[in-house]
Amino acid sequence: MKSIFKSIKENIGYIFRVSFFILTVVIVLLFFPRQGKFRYEFQKGSPWQHADLIAPFDFSIYKTDIELQQERDEILSNYKPYFRLNKTIKNDQEAVFYSKFELVWSSITNEYNTASKRKKSKIEKEKEAVFEFLNNKLSFVFYKGILDIASLEDNFLDNLNTIMIIRDNVAEETDKSEIFTLKSSYEYLNNEWVEFFKNNKLLYVNNNFFKKLALDQFLSPNLQYNKETSELERNELLNSISFTQGKVQKDERIISKGEIVDNDKYKILESLKRDYEAKMGLSSSYYLVILGQALLVIIAFLMLFLFIHQFRREILDSTNKTLFILFLISFFIIITSLIVKQNLVFYKTNISIYIIPFAIVPILIKTFYDARLALFVHIITIFLAGFYAPNSYEFIFISFFAGLVAIFSLSNLYRRGKLFLTSFLIILSYSAIYLSLGIIQEASIDNIDWYMFAWFGGNGLLILLAFPLTYLFEKIFGFLSDATLLELADTNQPLLRRLAEEAPGTFQHVMQVANLAEEAIFQIGGNPLLVRTGALYHDIGKMMNPSYFVENQSPEFNPHNLLAPEDSAKIIIQHVYDGIHLSKKNKVPVQIIDFIKTHHGDTKVQYFYRMYKKNNPGEEIDLTKFTYPGPKPFTKEMAVLMMADSVEAASRSLKNITEDTIDELVENIINYQQIEEQFNNADITFRDISTIKQLFKSKLKNIYHARIEYPKELKTEQKTDAKE
Repeated sequence: MKSIFKSIKENIGYIFRVSFFILTVVIVLLFFPRQGKFRYEFQKGSPWQHADLIAPFDFSIYKTDIELQQERDEILSNYKPYFRLNKTIKNDQEAVFYSKFELVWSSITNEYNTASKRKKSKIEKEKEAVFEFLNNKLSFVFYKGILDIASLEDNFLDNLNTIMIIRDNVAEETDKSEIFTLKSSYEYLNNEWVEFFKNNKLLYVNNNFFKKLALDQFLSPNLQYNKETSELERNELLNSISFTQGKVQKDERIISKGEIVDNDKYKILESLKRDYEAKMGLSSSYYLVILGQALLVIIAFLMLFLFIHQFRREILDSTNKTLFILFLISFFIIITSLIVKQNLVFYKTNISIYIIPFAIVPILIKTFYDARLALFVHIITIFLAGFYAPNSYEFIFISFFAGLVAIFSLSNLYRRGKLFLTSFLIILSYSAIYLSLGIIQEASIDNIDWYMFAWFGGNGLLILLAFPLTYLFEKIFGFLSDATLLELADTNQPLLRRLAEEAPGTFQHVMQVANLAEEAIFQIGGNPLLVRTGALYHDIGKMMNPSYFVENQSPEFNPHNLLAPEDSAKIIIQHVYDGIHLSKKNKVPVQIIDFIKTHHGDTKVQYFYRMYKKNNPGEEIDLTKFTYPGPKPFTKEMAVLMMADSVEAASRSLKNITEDTIDELVENIINYQQIEEQFNNADITFRDISTIKQLFKSKLKNIYHARIEYPKELKTEQKTDAKE
């Protein structure tokens, strides 16, 4: 029993992270569709690959979305909105018009007050004629109706020829051309007056009279949109649409093996699939369906767990790394579930599953891990999401290749132009594959749903969210992206700037180490930007006591000559602690601090250790005084930095620089580190180490080329060449 508890205690972190997988399985299952899956896969235009299919029950044949949309469009083309005519406005405006007419008429005919009775009679008759004419025309305009176009939605009447006008609770169909707007009503009155004035010999009024009346002030919209009645009529028309056409009887043969799935057969099969899955969700087999789903989800996450356990074990050793991968998968499954189940609508169209940017998953995984893991996680995600897609095979096929394009095309996320290119290529891949499948299924481009390309475009635009999401996840999960590494590797960073000023020799050393380590990682595989950044910061602690390190000393004075060996060793070792302290103070990411901790591993300060041993023969030595705190390098990049740091530092102390001495130096230093088992915790092979040795030898020979001593015969030839 004690051994069991001890084992649990030792592996509590591992057990805790395994529980994350279990919790993720539960979350995914909670959002899974609650119906069974149709057992047959089929494609339009392809032969039926299964046995003859007999109808297991009676079911209706459902119309396609395109057919339903065509019916809706046809019905709505005959739809007529309702407007109510407000009579009160007409009565009020006519009363105002009468008063204004009397006032204007009096002002014009005032000079005729002293006229004879006969003349006054003629004036009165003319007044009656003019008033009757204008009043009738005004009444006609109000009867037909004045509509305020500005109060309606844009393009509301564009596709309509007629509307319904309610007068005295009776609706009349009216041609759109017969109703007035404020502008057209005034133009109508003006034209009618001009015609009236031309055809009648008016003695006492002229065109100024019409202008003074200013009839536009009496024109007011009296047609009001009746939204309630219009919406009721519209909904009744839409509700009259039948979603089915025809019926298939139980035991009726649907399709035979080898028969081509044409449009009609495809429609019947889709109808059967729809009803079959719905029946499975409501039948007594409901819990068996859930059990089957649970097994599939468990298998999917088990494969992911085994893959990570086999190839990226360090992820399972980190809570944040494990949690991030599981969070990404869960998040996209939940989003897929919400969009499909809720039938969300955008601009009167159901949102397609293809708007979900699944390619962000491999982009983010590749940014923080590697391409192989990115592809595997992407496959698991789209396999699970495929349960929601109307056509699982098509969805998985298209999404898989979109993810591949994302992985292949996006090499550096910190180059923003790359992300835009990747976004464009993803849109292109979605469109090309969808178009190809559509042509195969339809044998024509006429029936292809062109709206899908708009969703693909939206998908590509959402891919651009990868850049801000990278920054967000860096802060939440403590990751380190190439964009941040590039920023940290800028030598104008305050900490590196300070190193260059206070310890210029060390600064030159770290620059050379960065170049060596970066090239080595590039050759054996790894993250060159990470190792370069780690190299630039690995000796940052030396600027606390720069004069105690040989690269910063002058030939005349060495402060270690005044110290005991154990004190010198303490100062040398202290630069690791100082580097950690300075980096934390300046908020350098923990991944870079790990390079500071591991760049000497747990090796000894050999020079002062040997000096102490020489000065104190036979004395038992406290090795902790001469040993770096460690830990040993635990990644490939850290191991390479240790090699590059030691080799570059040692090369500066060579007095006789030849090809042989450089070869011997590199071999001795790296072999010593291997003997000290400094690379046992890092994922680096003997072949990698051999490659690194050869590269370091070549690089150092190039650096010290001018100082390498030539053989005698070459010296003679060189002198001769110089004389010539």
